[in-house]
Amino acid sequence: MTEPNVFTQYIQKRNVIVKNKKILQSSYIPDKLPHRTDKINEIVEIIAPSLSKDKPSNILIIGKTGTGKTAVMNYIGKELKKADPNRENCAFIYVNCEVVDTPYGILYNIANQIITDPSKRIPFTGWSLDKIFAELTAYIDTEDKIFIVVLDEIDRSFQKNGDDIFYYLTTINEVLNSSRVSIIGITNNAKFTEFLSPKIKSRLGEEKIIFPPYNVNQLQDILYERAVEAFETELLDDDVIPYCAALSAQEMGDARRALDLLRISADIAERNGDTRVTAAHVKSAKNKIELDAVSEVIKTLTVQSKTVLMSVIKNTEEDMTTMTTGDVYTTYKWICEVIGQSTLTQRRVAGLISELDMLGIVHARVKSFGRAGRTKEIELNTPKEIINMVKSDEIFRDLESYRPPKQTTLDF
Repeated sequence: MTEPNVFTQYIQKRNVIVKNKKILQSSYIPDKLPHRTDKINEIVEIIAPSLSKDKPSNILIIGKTGTGKTAVMNYIGKELKKADPNRENCAFIYVNCEVVDTPYGILYNIANQIITDPSKRIPFTGWSLDKIFAELTAYIDTEDKIFIVVLDEIDRSFQKNGDDIFYYLTTINEVLNSSRVSIIGITNNAKFTEFLSPKIKSRLGEEKIIFPPYNVNQLQDILYERAVEAFETELLDDDVIPYCAALSAQEMGDARRALDLLRISADIAERNGDTRVTAAHVKSAKNKIELDAVSEVIKTLTVQSKTVLMSVIKNTEEDMTTMTTGDVYTTYKWICEVIGQSTLTQRRVAGLISELDMLGIVHARVKSFGRAGRTKEIELNTPKEIINMVKSDEIFRDLESYRPPKQTTLDF
């Protein structure tokens, strides 16, 4: 018998509703992908010649987050392996450029999915790009087959490193004799190719396939199919899946968000010891997801942006629910003095307030005073949990023992 521990009360309280949690993960690839048959067929028609060792066209897949791009390509990869189980004619290589975003890392990742001989593996670091490229092409050519290389989130590498990696990969066939490489790029940035050189642009995007967002009915179909596999559907209230689908349809038809809502709703129900998943659990899941998203944004703010936000927080705590740019700037200068930080101009601070407004962290609206000029009226638009996270930041550790100066003037 297990010895009592800190987890015991939670295990006893938890009521298991989901019988297979991995099915509700966006990374899970089901046997069927609802409402993407046309896109699957379109891509399969292009790459099918690889099974006869004929090089397919390069493809650029474009679509917003959660439209099924990655799921479709991973599904096709699985089917391609079924059609050629011994990889005699073709090989499917997948690289997530959000995770592996340097030219060295991408070539290293591709090479070590292809090179099976341990003695010929590319080292994790230490080689030049030209040396990796030479070793990779030499090995590929000995295989005498077609390599389908999928670069997911392809724009992430470009943003960080430019188009060097695309030059290597789109010119690789010029140095190959027996084998051939086809590139499939996946991006949610429709303007991605505008920044590439004309030569790379024409080679990389030989064929473009657009993935449209899912509508609310399509999202419901996706969720129902997952729910049947994941748990007993009688444990879901009738309005749970329509509610998840409706909320996600508002977010540009994002199937990942819909799945996250359903999964987190079930988690919340289980943690509460509830026997059913209800719309109330979905609402709680929505709030949690949004809170997590805001917290991630807060973590990436610069020190100066955090200081401006802290200025708004401090003013709000002094019962100043609505404040002007001048009010914020007065407190901002005081905080900078207390924490020993350099001070920006009021104009720059006004720009940072606008950025916080765009991120949804504060609400700033312009108020005109006629000939006297205009200013911004600013309100805090952040949950208490986020406020506490900002206040607990190490840079503000000496601030709690101080009170901000009294505000006496408005900046017209």
